[in-house]
Amino acid sequence: MVAFSISCCHLENIQSMVWGSAHNFLPKKNSKLTVKHKYSYASSIGREKNMSHLKMSAAMDDNTSSSSSSTINIERPLANFHSSVWGDYFLSYTPQLTEISSQEKVELERLKEKVRQMLVETPDNSIQKLELIDTIQRLGVAYHFKNEIQTSINNIFDASQQSKNEDDNLYVVALRFRLLRQQRYYMSSDIFKKFTNKDGKFKETLTKDVQGLLSLYEAAHLRVHGQEILEQALSFTLTNLESMGPELSNSSHKAQVSAALSQPIHTNLPRMTARKYISIYENIESHNNLNLLLKFAKLDFNIVQKVHQRELGELTRWWKDLVDQFPYARDRLVECHFYTVGIFFEPQYSRARELMTKVLVIYTLIDDTYDAFATFDELVPFTDALDRCGCDISVIGSVPPSLRPTYQALVDLYTQIEEKFIREDKLDRLYYAKNEMKKVARAFFKEAEWLNAGYIPKCVEYMKNANITTTCMMGATISLALMEEPITKETFEWIINEPLILRASSTINRLKDDCIGHNY
Repeated sequence: MVAFSISCCHLENIQSMVWGSAHNFLPKKNSKLTVKHKYSYASSIGREKNMSHLKMSAAMDDNTSSSSSSTINIERPLANFHSSVWGDYFLSYTPQLTEISSQEKVELERLKEKVRQMLVETPDNSIQKLELIDTIQRLGVAYHFKNEIQTSINNIFDASQQSKNEDDNLYVVALRFRLLRQQRYYMSSDIFKKFTNKDGKFKETLTKDVQGLLSLYEAAHLRVHGQEILEQALSFTLTNLESMGPELSNSSHKAQVSAALSQPIHTNLPRMTARKYISIYENIESHNNLNLLLKFAKLDFNIVQKVHQRELGELTRWWKDLVDQFPYARDRLVECHFYTVGIFFEPQYSRARELMTKVLVIYTLIDDTYDAFATFDELVPFTDALDRCGCDISVIGSVPPSLRPTYQALVDLYTQIEEKFIREDKLDRLYYAKNEMKKVARAFFKEAEWLNAGYIPKCVEYMKNANITTTCMMGATISLALMEEPITKETFEWIINEPLILRASSTINRLKDDCIGHNY
């Protein structure tokens, strides 16, 4: 139900980001995983799920009785999920081991100011400024210079609107187009018409321009519906980059082409982009600012990595005290933390990441409680308690004894969230966090009702409910609530009313996740 998949192609990236030594940018190669696995958090409704139905003997404590308990056999839909591939590895990351030294902090500030000066002093109307902004973003350090970059991008956009589009350098035109669209400035795709023939096809002379093709390929990923020229650009560049890649003699170009074809910038996670691009950038020879930017990027990466390592150490200790209570559920703590790094990786969001990881872990537990543990008769009062009372500990007596540990875990989680909101004088956000929890619980129960009745819903009916069980909307709402920035009530009202962008995202996640789950 929680739509999130990881395969072996991402494991080494996680290893590089989290396992690597905090004092050396490049991680040692002594802990590489070769296990291939995909975690499908989708419902069993509407598709097959590899699940064994085993009988389980459960001692059901009757709290209304003074001294007795009865043992009955209950047939539970246990799934026998495999254990975590990470084990207790992250327990080794103690606060002492992941401490950021004062020397590192001082050096980071020194280098940051030098990069800031370079960014401010480079003219906005120059190719060098475009390349500098692109490099800073791809190295993963743009979050240090948000204001400076925004000012420059605004100036570049104003200049582009006043020009007559006389630039015939495909690399520069496509780079400017991508940088502006990334910052949500509208740039017409018509600027690429000059690179096409009368028949509308891109000129064959462009096939020898490696940098131009790469730039256009990355820009084409920011297309929207109806922009046929960018659809053609993607097909044109993809075909040519795939054919020329193995034949390139320039090792730097070959690495850039390989990385782009594997994962375009627009569809990648910032931390993964940074990890890959640092390795590529240090082998590019034509950079005057290579040493400064590279040194700054590596130091920043290591510091951020330490922050993430510390979080995982603390989260592992928290989860270790709980996990044994739920042997039927998936142990996916590390994957859930990785998910939150994709939402907000910056050091200042450490507390938000920790709480969001707990949210995802507990919601995965609830997902498995509905799908792979509880009977329908148990789910009726369990869902009722969640829907009516929203994690109120006073109603735990109405929850079936076998599900009370799950209910308690959810209560404890929302108590932590409430305490955070009280400290930050943002208690109004608790309503939105609980509201999403109730919506997900109702959607989970709807699928349980279908299964219990032997009912197969129509596609439209299934997708309406499945858009909620992906938990994309829940994740967007709660992650927003956990951020420290001021956020208006209007913004929260907009997001809980399921705007088109969230519905589309949920639909894509659900369909992709169901395909993965079905094939697996």
